[in-house]
This record gives sequence, C-alpha cells and structure tokens, in this order.
Amino acid sequence: MRSVATLDRTTPRRRRAVLAAAAALLALACTLTVLLAPPAHAATTTCTADGSTGCINGTIRTAAGDPAVGVRLDVAGAGTTTSATSDAEGRWSAAVTAAGEYTVTLDVTTLPAGEELRDPAGNPRTVTVSLGASAGALFPLGAPTADATSPTAGATDAPTDAPGDTSAPAETGTSVSWTRVWQQASNGLVFGVLLALASVGLSLIYGTTGLSNFAHGEQVTLGGILAYIGCQTLGLPLVVSGVLAVALGAASGWLQDAGLWHKLRKRRVGATQQMIVTIGLSMALQYTFQFFFGAGALRIVTANPVTVTIGSVRISQTSLWSLLIAVVVLAAVAYFLLGTRVGRATRAVSDNPALAAASGISVEGIIRLVWTIGAGLAALGGVLMGLYLNATGWNMGGALLLLMFAAVTLGGLGQAFGALAGSIVIGLVVEMSNLVIPSDMRYAGALLILILVLLFRPQGILGRAERIG
Repeated sequence: MRSVATLDRTTPRRRRAVLAAAAALLALACTLTVLLAPPAHAATTTCTADGSTGCINGTIRTAAGDPAVGVRLDVAGAGTTTSATSDAEGRWSAAVTAAGEYTVTLDVTTLPAGEELRDPAGNPRTVTVSLGASAGALFPLGAPTADATSPTAGATDAPTDAPGDTSAPAETGTSVSWTRVWQQASNGLVFGVLLALASVGLSLIYGTTGLSNFAHGEQVTLGGILAYIGCQTLGLPLVVSGVLAVALGAASGWLQDAGLWHKLRKRRVGATQQMIVTIGLSMALQYTFQFFFGAGALRIVTANPVTVTIGSVRISQTSLWSLLIAVVVLAAVAYFLLGTRVGRATRAVSDNPALAAASGISVEGIIRLVWTIGAGLAALGGVLMGLYLNATGWNMGGALLLLMFAAVTLGGLGQAFGALAGSIVIGLVVEMSNLVIPSDMRYAGALLILILVLLFRPQGILGRAERIG
C-alpha cells in the first residue's frame, strides 16, 4: 500500500488536481442562475426599491393556502394615498416616494367568498418604510384566533428584506400546531444547509492553520454584495453574477493568504496574534462595505419570490433550488476530501502538519488551496443566503459569524463534516425556537444549545476526545 508520502511528491500532478478542484467548484457555481433564475410571471403591481422609492408588499392566501386574487388594499401616509390589488398569485405591491409610517387597510369586501381575516384587529396595519427598502404588511386569512383582539394584534410589521429575516414570516405568539412545526423545521433545514457552506470553509481553515478567522463572515458578505453589483448595478444575468461572485470570492481568499497570512506564518507569528489581525480585518471590511453600499438592505433579485406548497409546508422556489445547489456543492467537497489525492493531503495536513511535511506534502500549497476553496464556499453561501433572506447587507456575514463559530465548535473543531452536522443543528434550533420564543431571540437559543452540548461533550459532535495529563 502506498504511503501518504506519495500524495504530493510530483508538483505537476498536484497542480492538475488543484486546477480540477477549482474547475469543479466553478462548474457547480455555474448552475446558480440556471436554477435560481426567477421564472417570468405577470403581476398586476410591481415595485422596485431604489434611492427614491420604497415598497410595501405582501402575499395574501386563503385559509387553504391558495392565492387570494383581486383583494384591494389602501395605503395612506406622508400626505399621499395609493392602492394595490393582489394578482393571480396573491401578491401585491405599492410604491411610496417618502420615508415614514404608512397605514395599510385591507378592503374586506374584496376578500374571496367565505374568507375572513384571522386577525381582524390587525386591519389596518402600520408599517415603517425607508427609501431603497421594502416593508411587508401581512394579512393572514382563516378562522379568527382567540387572541385576535389583543392589544398587540396591530403591531408594526418588520421590513421584509432586512438581512437575517427568513423567507417565511415567523408567527410567534400564536398556538403551536403541526403545520407551524413542519414549516419551521423546513425553514431550519434550508437555513442550516446554507450556513454549512460557510462553516465548512471556516472549519477547513482552522483545521489546517489553527486560525480562528473572524473575518470569514465578511467573505460571506462579499459574495452577496458582488452578486448584487452584478445584477442591479451592471445589469448582468443572475447566472453570470453568481459565477463571478464565487470566482472573485475564491480569488480573494488566494490573495489574502498570499499577501498576508503566508507572510505572517513565515515570520512565525502566533495563532493568537493572527486571530487579532482577523478581528481588525473584519471591522475594516465591514465599514468599507457600509461606506460604499450604505446601511440599507440590498436585494440581489427584486422580483417577489414564487412560493410552492408541499403538503402543509410553503417554501419559495428560490429556497428549493438553493437547497439543491448547497447539497450538490457539499457533496462535491466531501468527495474532494475523501476521494482525491489532494483531499487526503488536506486531511493529513489538518491532522499533523509536521508529519505531512516530512512525508513530502507541500503544506503551504495545501493551506493556499484551503483558503481559496474556503473563501469560494463562503462567497457561494453569501449569494444563496442573500437570495434566501431576500436581501443582503454590509453586516450580513457579521450577523452570521457567531452561528458559524457555534456550528464549527458544536460539530468539532477542525472537522469539516462536523461543521456540516453542527450547521444543520444550529439551523433547526434557530428556526424551531420561533415556536416558543420571540424571533429576535432565536440566535440566543442556538448559542444556549451550544453551551449545553459542550458541557456534556466538549469535543463536539464528531470531534475526538483528547487525553490530558
């Protein structure tokens, strides 16, 4: 049997493997817009948020989940009034030209026969709109709930395109039902798999270098912003924007290691000092993004997502395709690590860099490859997460960073497959917690689960226990 010493003895063979891995990643990314391109559909009302326009929108469905067509809504505020009517898919949208509070009133006489508002006291609703952003006004239909007359029934709706919102609105405060359980579980599965794209790269970087990269979240943000620039600024198709975002994200990882981390390692700068550098780099990148793109939400695709119903679960087509792409890419990464020479060399460097170097493996070459792949995966995660959340922003990656670290730690430090398992657990906990706690606290619930697991299994789900003493 050939020893691990033969894994990287011939430089041309290793280079061909590196190029093949990079080509496979780009080929998988090329499917992004083919699969995620929003289908053309006719809508009676459309609104595109820009620097001088804000949007109020929503989707109205019957109690059975079918689109409610022809429902009229009146929007008043900032000295103006306008109206909107739901289209064949139940969607409606109204454009406003001044920021402020608006009152949205649904005309109950235009509801389909036999339908009524689940929350009559929530009509009208008040929403706060900013120029360049969208806000949602939700009017669920069905049998009135027991707490429909509560003082909080007319609470203000949150913006629909704020980074961190999920594709399906949370319904906290209502009774728990199996329909809600399945809906939140499906949201958690999608969110967890997309989170895994970024977490796996973070875990690979830690495993090969021992560095906790606090700037990894900005790689996620970079992918989302590059896709936004391609689609909304340059007018490129989503497929081209997605491929360019992934390619440029991977290139940024290569440049970071070549221009910064390799030099710090060569000077024998410790992991703690390098970690402090990542914190400063994270802050610099965040405020650079904010300086050039502002603090508002950036929508990669401005069209309203098309939803499908699978049993009792409603999910957007974009989320389904995002889930499929993420699964394919993660499977490709698993094959790379388990079934290729360079992948086995990567695992050897992660296990014992000194022994891998003594065996003839180019440790620095493997680390450079890991930085490139990790940044490319993070950029792809940023594109898909931006589509799933219906918006990206200057701090999207920063908001997800703690969840990524939680996933990596929960799965086992340096374990790529552990990062995948930890991400799915974190995603499910984040979304399922909406059943019992306010959605604003869902990230805290995930971190609490992390603390409890580490109290009983410090090495994580797939980590190996280390003997001390």
